[in-house]
Amino acid sequence: MTKSELRKKYKTLREDLSINQVEDLSLSIANQLLKLPIWESTFYHLFLTIEEQKEVNTDYILNILSGKDKNIVISKSDFKTGLMSHFLLTDNTVIKKNNYNIPEPIDGIEIFPNKLEVVFVPLLAFDNHGNRVGYGKGFYDRFLSECMPETIKIGLSFFEAENAITDVFESDVKLNYCVTPKKIYQF
Repeated sequence: MTKSELRKKYKTLREDLSINQVEDLSLSIANQLLKLPIWESTFYHLFLTIEEQKEVNTDYILNILSGKDKNIVISKSDFKTGLMSHFLLTDNTVIKKNNYNIPEPIDGIEIFPNKLEVVFVPLLAFDNHGNRVGYGKGFYDRFLSECMPETIKIGLSFFEAENAITDVFESDVKLNYCVTPKKIYQF
């Protein structure tokens, strides 16, 4: 399937999930993440959940990272440039939803992508080859291309892999893992 076909399919599948299902599936994903060999790193990038889009609730992952005393980095998107800036999440970080309902830090201590060791990546769909479909603005592909080659990129999905995404671009950045409530895919 093409990215646009997959976007439509998975937005509908997400809309059909109840709030309780989103919470249960999100907790299962967080528990699956504990099985990965990623917990010795220092800097973790985490997206904040867009509740209106029924995204994976990353609060559970946030709690794991906080409990392990890790540096958590969150982003702010610039829709004029298509770029993201990244800030250390601290007790003083003020978070506000932007016009697209994305929770973002107002400002803070900037962290550059080359410091990030693990990045949790939002997505709508993914395939058996580590390709992903996002919302189509390219924010994460641009951001991930700025990270170190050894940065571990982990997609989070309520749903299992598609066989293949037919319109993958050379600029698309592949995942190392994708974690679903039932399975860990490694690419």
